[in-house]
Amino acid sequence: MKEVNLTCIECPLGCDITAKLDGEKVVRIDGNSCPRGKIYAEAEVICPKRVITTTVKTQDGRMLPVKSDKPIEKSKTFEAMKIINGVTVKTPIKIGETVIENIYEGVNVVACANLK
Repeated sequence: MKEVNLTCIECPLGCDITAKLDGEKVVRIDGNSCPRGKIYAEAEVICPKRVITTTVKTQDGRMLPVKSDKPIEKSKTFEAMKIINGVTVKTPIKIGETVIENIYEGVNVVACANLK
């Protein structure tokens, strides 16, 4: 049986969690103070996901901060970044406006700033 130690990031407590795995199946979670910690640990050891935050070029040479509107599988981060790095955005653009649609399984990349 494999053990994975994590620090939960779901709330300010930062619980030290131990997940025990039998192959690809989580059989036990210890150390979480709330149900959110259990959900976090299960997801993190089976299929970790991350929100991507980065910048894209604009036509006038400025950089626009962007992020994925939902987490994507950590293993797909470099694929997503190749797509994002190939994009040049027209201005003006507003916060929350979609920069790239459906970069991965329904996840969009959105603007994090207003640029005129």
